[in-house]
Amino acid sequence: MARLLIVEDHPLFREALESAIRSALADAEMREATSIDMAVDLLSSPPRFDLILLDLSTPGTTGLSGVIRIRKTAPRTPILVVSAHQDPRLVAHVLALGVSGYISKSTSKQQLADAIKAVLRGEVHIEGGSLCAGVRRGRLPAQDLLKRLHELTPQQLRVLDLIRRGLQNKQIAFELGICETTVKVHVSEILRKLRVMSRTKAIIEMEKIDFVNLISGPRMPARASGVDALMTAGTTTAREAPQA
Repeated sequence: MARLLIVEDHPLFREALESAIRSALADAEMREATSIDMAVDLLSSPPRFDLILLDLSTPGTTGLSGVIRIRKTAPRTPILVVSAHQDPRLVAHVLALGVSGYISKSTSKQQLADAIKAVLRGEVHIEGGSLCAGVRRGRLPAQDLLKRLHELTPQQLRVLDLIRRGLQNKQIAFELGICETTVKVHVSEILRKLRVMSRTKAIIEMEKIDFVNLISGPRMPARASGVDALMTAGTTTAREAPQA
């Protein structure tokens, strides 16, 4: 029996995802997380999940930092991103982090079920089949930063996110239940790995992986509501290159 973790804070969309999962895997065991922190807690305890379905905009994340935190916590568990963001540049950045699939929230219930099956078979699933050639060939603007962020430990990523929210060391220590000296060690390591000299510079670096900064050029046309699309079985729409 497959175990799946749904990381999504919108109750209606969680329900839609559950319905799609049931159509793909009738006997699947499902758990839910409404924040990245909750997802990390669930992923840190056995037994292991077989698949993670992740909304990029789940609370507790800045841009792509949530994907990185989950990848660091469960490196062997495939991730299928189900997102309202649909720009090919953002998709390219997400795939560069090692996720196993990317599909739009406006996809049909059957398409999502097919994507889940494909990822569980070990395939990499991208809605529409491939990224546009220009994005695939070009160097990703935030590629170097994403590499440096991937060097951080899960706890350092959490500290970095709290720094970005404006918390000071004492507040971070309270939030994480650790001593202030440990926070200082984490901060020093974060600055070293990101190759910056101050907390302010680290915050500026994090802004580079905000969705708005990862996407350049005109956005693709808006599509139908993701919840409506997933709730409607058998409505398959041809789609162009995916987007985040």
